[in-house]
Amino acid sequence: MTDSGDPVVSGAVNLRDVGGLPAGASVTRHGVLFRSGNLAQLDGEGTRALGALGLRRIIDLRADDEVSWAPSRIEGLDVVTQRVPLFLGSVESFFADDISLDEMYRRLVDDSSAGVVEVVRGIVTDQPVLVHCTVGKDRTGVTVALTLAAAGVDLEAVVADYARTEGLLPEWRNRRVLSMLRSMHPEAVHLEDLATRSPAPVMRALLHGVHERYGSAADYLQAHGMTADEVAELRRVLLRSL
Repeated sequence: MTDSGDPVVSGAVNLRDVGGLPAGASVTRHGVLFRSGNLAQLDGEGTRALGALGLRRIIDLRADDEVSWAPSRIEGLDVVTQRVPLFLGSVESFFADDISLDEMYRRLVDDSSAGVVEVVRGIVTDQPVLVHCTVGKDRTGVTVALTLAAAGVDLEAVVADYARTEGLLPEWRNRRVLSMLRSMHPEAVHLEDLATRSPAPVMRALLHGVHERYGSAADYLQAHGMTADEVAELRRVLLRSL
């Protein structure tokens, strides 16, 4: 474990346990829901450490080309892999179109609602469960935030969990990615935000928008196919009383 209590998995990017978050008179359980970036750089030690988490399901939010380019190194693990590609456009299209994080997240909520519900159902079905994309920032960030909010986690705790990502991305990775992207999109305004940042105000605004339009994150999930019983089960598996 790191000083922050996150598991150490060699080669994993931005991997952490969302346990310990306040939810009114409850708290999220440790060892139930994990989030991360891709698992393509795991070495043998990292794969064993991932296996030691006891995962029963891994939910991969990446598109087919991302998976082909960087396949997960999870050979030998007895785990269900669930594929739920969330972006309806390509990752490259977001940089080419130079959209903001706010716009990207709005599109995820509006255009990929069926996928978000599928992910949350996967979380309810098996635990411990790991949700990941390429960096663990945007697709994972939005989906995990909606999941936690629907379970009743305090809004600012959800926002703070999302915002942690920015400090967990290696500086060498950011330099390399930004250099490559800047050479491709020299005039882009939102490039650094899209590639490296997880600003708390962006997630706070997204969740406020969901609340304004649907009533709550739980209501958003139910508006797109989840049942009240499934939301109740989500709360049961994620939370424990203080």
